[in-house]
Formats: sequence, C-alpha cells, structure tokens
Amino acid sequence: MSALTRLTATETRLFFREPMLVFFALAFPPIVLVVLGSIPAMREPNASFGGMRVISLYVPIIVVMGLAMFANSLSQLFATYREKGVLRRMRTTPVRPGVMLGAQLLMSTGLSVVTMLVVLAIGRLAFDVGLPRQLPAYLVSYVLAALAVFAIGLLVAAIAPTGKSAGATASLLFLPLMVFSGLWMPRAGMNDVLRRISDFTPLGAGVQSLQDATAGHWPQPLHMAVMLGWTIVAGGLAARYFRWE
Repeated sequence: MSALTRLTATETRLFFREPMLVFFALAFPPIVLVVLGSIPAMREPNASFGGMRVISLYVPIIVVMGLAMFANSLSQLFATYREKGVLRRMRTTPVRPGVMLGAQLLMSTGLSVVTMLVVLAIGRLAFDVGLPRQLPAYLVSYVLAALAVFAIGLLVAAIAPTGKSAGATASLLFLPLMVFSGLWMPRAGMNDVLRRISDFTPLGAGVQSLQDATAGHWPQPLHMAVMLGWTIVAGGLAARYFRWE
C-alpha cells in the first residue's frame, strides 16, 4: 500500500470524527433535496421553466452544492493543519506535504461522488427525476466542476491564517456562487443579465453542464472553458501562495 493510499485512508477516518463536517458535506445536500421534493409545487410541471418540474432542475444544483460543501471542509482542514503545525511536522517525515494534499483531494473527490450518487438515487426513486442520458458528458462535467470548486477551496486554505477563518471565508465566498448556481432561483428562471453572470461562475457553469448532460447533450464549450479557467486561475494562485507552515 502506497503512502498516498494509507494517508487517504487515515484522513478519511479523521474526517468522520468531525460530525459537523460530515453532516454538511455528506448529509445536508440529500436532506435539502428531500425537503424541496416534499413540496407539492416542486413536483409539478411549471410553465415558467418551460414545462419542466422544478425538482428536476434542482438535482444538479444540489449535486454542485455538495461539491461546495466539500470544498469548504477542505479549506478548513488544511488551514487547521497548518495552524496546529501538522504540515510543518510532516516535513521531518518521509511523507511529503504534497502527499497530504493529494490525500485530501482524493478523499474529498471520493466522498463527494458518494453524495452525488445518493442525490441522484433520491431524485430518481423518490421524485422520478430522470438519470443522466449522456453519462460520459455528465462525468466530464462533474470532474471539471469538482476541480474548479476544490481549487477555490485550496485557495482559501492558502490565504486563511486559521481553520475558523478559512471556514468563514469559504462560506462568504461560496454563498454568492450558490446564488448564481440557481439555489434560490433556477437558471431557467433568471433574467438574461443574471444568467449571463451565472455562465461565468464555476457553480453556474457546472450546474448548466450537468443539466445539459442529463438532457442528453454535451456541455457547451463556454461552460467547460469557464470551469477549466477557474481551475487554472484558482489552482495557480493556491500553489503560489500556499504556506505549509
């Protein structure tokens, strides 16, 4: 077993010892979907959204929200490790700090996939929401969205001095991004200006790409380029300013 595999397993066990992080990253998105789906009007076709049921529009929004939750926890964990000197002490061991970064990313990605599958299952079994018709496109969109969101989380971890400040900063940052993803108003109900702004946010582009894949289409090049651009910019800044001690 490689050092990366062992450390990923260790970090996963440590993650499950943090009940608040576990709740908001793993349980909160499915709970939100269940609550929304329990509203009768959400399950009825809506003329304002082209005859689509609102709950169908919210499934990809909830999936992307799950990614944002994991990015928030990622930033808190890394900032806390730096604050407590964990990363500094790791420099004296054979395990390089970069392995810690890889382990955290693997853990967050793997667990976020679990959340995504649970959300899709609840949507299908409880509310008859269709599964993605274009599975390869859905997976590509999900990976691009995850990379963009996790890059932002690492950028927050790079500049936040403490775990608490990282959590607060990430929450303040992801709140407006969630607004433009359609959490309060699905993209189909936004006016042209808001939808255009949403197109250039990582969560908005991610939601639309997942919606396109669910409908059986490949994501629009604009949205894929936006997610890739956020990954490069935020990831580059995180690498530039990240402090291991």
